[in-house]
Amino acid sequence: MGRKVTVATCALNQWALDFEGNLQRILKSIESAKNRGARYRLGPELEICGYGCWDHYYESDTLLHSFQVLAALLESPVTQDIICDVGMPVMHRNVRYNCRVIFLNRKILLIRPKMALANEGNYRELRWFTPWSRSRHTEEYFLPRMIQDLTKQETVPFGDAVLVTWDTCIGSEICEELWTPHSPHIDMGLDGVEIVTNASGSHHVLRKANTRVDLVTMATGKNGGIYLLANQKGCDGDRLYYDGCAMIAMNGSVFAQGSQFSLDDVEVLTATLDLEDVRSYRAEISSRNLAASRASPYPRVKVDFALSCHEDLLAPVSEPIEWKYHSPEEEISLGPACWLWDFLRRSEQAGFLLPLSGGVDSAATACLIYSMCCQVCEAVRSGNEEVLADVRTIVNQISYPQDPRDLCGRILTTCYMASKNSSQETCTRARELAQQIGSHHISLNIDPAVKAVMGIFSLVTGKSPLFAAHGGSSRENLGLQNVQARIRMVLAYLFAQLSLWSRGVRGGLLVLGSANVDESLLGYLTKYDCSSADINPIGGISKTDLRAFVQFCIKRFQLPALQSILSAPATAELEPLADGQVSQTDEEDMGMTYAELSVYGKLRKVAKMGPYSMFCKLLGMWRHICTPRQVADKVKRFFSKYSMNRHKMTTLTPAYHAENYSPEDNRFDLRPFLYNTSWPWQFRCIENQVLQLERAEPQSLDGVD
Repeated sequence: MGRKVTVATCALNQWALDFEGNLQRILKSIESAKNRGARYRLGPELEICGYGCWDHYYESDTLLHSFQVLAALLESPVTQDIICDVGMPVMHRNVRYNCRVIFLNRKILLIRPKMALANEGNYRELRWFTPWSRSRHTEEYFLPRMIQDLTKQETVPFGDAVLVTWDTCIGSEICEELWTPHSPHIDMGLDGVEIVTNASGSHHVLRKANTRVDLVTMATGKNGGIYLLANQKGCDGDRLYYDGCAMIAMNGSVFAQGSQFSLDDVEVLTATLDLEDVRSYRAEISSRNLAASRASPYPRVKVDFALSCHEDLLAPVSEPIEWKYHSPEEEISLGPACWLWDFLRRSEQAGFLLPLSGGVDSAATACLIYSMCCQVCEAVRSGNEEVLADVRTIVNQISYPQDPRDLCGRILTTCYMASKNSSQETCTRARELAQQIGSHHISLNIDPAVKAVMGIFSLVTGKSPLFAAHGGSSRENLGLQNVQARIRMVLAYLFAQLSLWSRGVRGGLLVLGSANVDESLLGYLTKYDCSSADINPIGGISKTDLRAFVQFCIKRFQLPALQSILSAPATAELEPLADGQVSQTDEEDMGMTYAELSVYGKLRKVAKMGPYSMFCKLLGMWRHICTPRQVADKVKRFFSKYSMNRHKMTTLTPAYHAENYSPEDNRFDLRPFLYNTSWPWQFRCIENQVLQLERAEPQSLDGVD
């Protein structure tokens, strides 16, 4: 009697509305699963249309084309003799649902709608879909005629049900349902479901992978059973990078781990597991069995099919493995690099242009491109035909360059834009890094352009503004800094469009921004300067993490030029030099440290604190280093600057999402951009509290000097 089952899950690099490409990747994953002996294949959430369709879900075209792809899957010989579990939007009684469609041999077995929708952070599923709220209930779904013609079915079950094969019971949950306080897998497991599948559309955030793994292992550890998790991977059209991590677990242990970052568009995991291991594991958990005896039953869809074979005594089973995690520095080197590769090949551009200032942020961005080139070369060496075809298209050459430095020279142009306020040190640091990564490097001087623009202003107004160092006001000083910064942006786009033309090479370049998440949060950037670009791979990463990443790159990529970049003070170099030396530093300009900014950012967004709550929290956190008055001043300074500059977030360059305290205004951090920047009520509450504490006994300040 068969009891060993081979199941498959996958991570697919789907692209929103790329129905043709999505279909081919789904078919490839099913074929791979079958070749490895699997008889059940699970795919990512909404894989047919791609997860990130957003408001395209409102369009009837998206529903129509999804059913057309489903028809192609049903018709394909590849999908025969394997249960296929695919994701797509479905309209039932004029309501849109995020669904799994499970089919076998041209027959749809069940359409299972999502019951808990993700609606926080970057997710807006309730905008487009309605959750199925009828637990353990199914209805008849009338199939479109194009599907009826293929399946010879008029209706199929639609709702919350499980599948029963000859040898086991299978239940579905979808992405967010795993993260809810009372996940469906709990009740399904108590009702005898032995295999739970989860189709996800889960994106990368630094240090998040362990949470996902813990949820899956905890689910199977408490209740026993087999758990399959599929996920999307790659950039499917916006700021998010879906980071794979497909997995198969049983009874609290992981048996198959998918990669978190890779350039493979299709990754399939299989495991052969013994159902008797599930049954014996559950047998000795008496509390679980007592709850199971009282469980309400799920509707069961009978399937004339087995996941196991009759004679499987000699079939080897999979062994448990230890999950391997990346360090945060490795995550930064891999995630944004894979995102950049997807963006480059799908935008059909010829490469990138990066304004390289000689500072940490632009150096980190250059390292990400170099990391991308290393991954591309490694994928080609490993025989990845898709990557080889893409890179040949990008460089417009059949004989593709094998070396990462050579490839970097073909697709990355770096540009140091000096002014009379630039130091020789930053120029040297930028040039040395460019040489070590192999980029095509340009060095130019912006002074003639600045002089011409200021000449127009002086001609019209009869006034010539001065830097503060030369006796000018703060308004003059800021205006003179900003005109330099904005001219750099204009030149960056000019060279992105025409530098390849000047070298006799076809195509244009994507302009890369390199403002980190902390600078964006505070608004420490000039609106429409070099922070304005096509994309920004580090815009969701903190300064602290970027410095650690650059340190990591020194050894990982053998780039000693980074050492001098790390040891130099961060500076915008927009004010006059003092005796040839930099007179301006970022932290002095901001009035706070980058470490403090990270704390403010997390409290503001993740902990959801306004000025008063943040003040109260920091009183305790910083009680040994700051007086209440100092804490109050710091909080007021942050909120004043943050609110004054919030309007800059509305034009922020689309950035790779990596941090939960990102201030990205488009979809993640929705707030006004016109504030009363004096915060009179809130700051008065803080002031009243400070005065109370100052009137109290000195010992209550906990030993602060």
